[in-house]
Amino acid sequence: MNKDQVKGKAKDIAGKVQEEAGKLVGSSEQQAKGLAKQSEGKLQKGVGDAKEVVKDAIDRGNR
Repeated sequence: MNKDQVKGKAKDIAGKVQEEAGKLVGSSEQQAKGLAKQSEGKLQKGVGDAKEVVKDAIDRGNR
């Protein structure tokens, strides 16, 4: 697991918390910010996943 995967997952979770907090207090702005943060996190995790795939492929090629 690389730093992009970890940071992305953390952003996704933080976004879910922010979205739920926005729902609890009735703030559509906080809900939207939470959803945006979730999207950023999923994208960053996807970048990390892609890096891992490339790294694994390179490692296999060097054997």
